[in-house]
Amino acid sequence: MATTIEVQKLHTLTGHRDCIYTLESSGENAVVFSAGGDGMVAAWNLNDPENGELVAKVTSSVYALSYVPFRSLLLIGQNNEGVQVIDLQNKAILKSVSLPKVPIFDIKYSATLNKVYVAQGNGGICILAADTFELQTIVRSTDQSARSLALNAHTQELAVGYSDNSVRIFDADTMQLKHELKAHTNSVFTVAYSPEGDLLISGGRDAHLRVWEVQNNYKERGYTIAHMYTINHIAYSPDGRHFATCSMDKSIKIWDARTFKLLKVIDKVRNASHGTSVNKLFWTTHHNQLVSCSDDRTISVWDIKLS
Repeated sequence: MATTIEVQKLHTLTGHRDCIYTLESSGENAVVFSAGGDGMVAAWNLNDPENGELVAKVTSSVYALSYVPFRSLLLIGQNNEGVQVIDLQNKAILKSVSLPKVPIFDIKYSATLNKVYVAQGNGGICILAADTFELQTIVRSTDQSARSLALNAHTQELAVGYSDNSVRIFDADTMQLKHELKAHTNSVFTVAYSPEGDLLISGGRDAHLRVWEVQNNYKERGYTIAHMYTINHIAYSPDGRHFATCSMDKSIKIWDARTFKLLKVIDKVRNASHGTSVNKLFWTTHHNQLVSCSDDRTISVWDIKLS
């Protein structure tokens, strides 16, 4: 049975003074965090989206945020400085973690393993203890940027996309290298595991979406040329039946998560979407709304209806 997708733009959120690079969930379904080139970290309540709340202001640009559930903490990747741990309830800096002075492209938190993984511009993956945020070790497989991280809760594996065109799979506990995937022809900007943990999807500067079978030693199932330019991010829908991609080509695309068939294109001409690169997506359980951010300094909130 064919799926029909209707998309309606609900809100355009403004207030950032520079490109917005990242979005992150929170402990509440209706609240999303944003950050970007202006160093401002804002919280937006989708029930009252017109008024963003300033959570923190750092001195450099921010590419990465990570929310720590149950402790109401937000980890901010402050480029060339390190990680700031923000106590959201008191709006105070709980800790500043000094790291090598390079960009921080992604941060992932694992409650199960009590670890925080930080992907850096020198190819390093910094592993912090999640309770104290002390630096435990740094793993480097290349001197080219570690751009993206994905955790597989079913296999306890960490997938890392690098600027040397590779995806490397590590044991998330020991950080032992298990697989090296070398099909992309340019930097890998985004990696995402399916909710069931059986597939890994990767994308990046070559505009190709590649699909890897986790239980089959990450054998490549296939690929598609998904966008005209760089794929910046992949986000699964809350029910896992669909995923969305966004690109430097200014578009957002919605795909069937099992057949990988393209179902919908969201762009400026048809949907009054972003006018420049779309950098990050967040698909929330809040009324199945999709949130996107862009170099155009705006955040868009989309109502996604499936029939």
